[in-house]
Amino acid sequence: MAELALFASKEEEKRRDRIITALVRLAQLGRAAGIYLEVCGQRFGSELGKGITMLRAQLTGRTAHRVNDETSANMAFGDISPDAVLAAIQIPADAPGIAVAGDSTGGWSRIRAPHTSLRAAVNLCNKYADRTPDVPALTPFRPVVASSASGALTLNKASTATA
Repeated sequence: MAELALFASKEEEKRRDRIITALVRLAQLGRAAGIYLEVCGQRFGSELGKGITMLRAQLTGRTAHRVNDETSANMAFGDISPDAVLAAIQIPADAPGIAVAGDSTGGWSRIRAPHTSLRAAVNLCNKYADRTPDVPALTPFRPVVASSASGALTLNKASTATA
């Protein structure tokens, strides 16, 4: 979400506002139809610009893994439950996968998500890379990749600088 929210020019700001408005509308209409929108981001707060808090308000469920400060926990759960804020702050750094999940009713609980190492994630991406759909409009955004002797794909340094 942060990448979407950032803009450098007035033209980009107009595009961003249209996208945020469309996401808010999608969340509103989707909930009415039983379709739920999952949006992921770090520090999903008002400093990302107008419309972000309106979008966040449409997302009935929230999940936060360990946070570094109370401000970050408040962005996730401040309007849901003070106890959820405290629980998110207290997640130990040596407990990957522990998170707090809350909803608009004020209810919350600690949850455990499976921990996936970076190596395991890369291996899965390589294993299923052949299933990536060809969407020509996304071509400018694809990272430059090089094949290694083993046939595995690796990102070139030029593409990791922008990732």
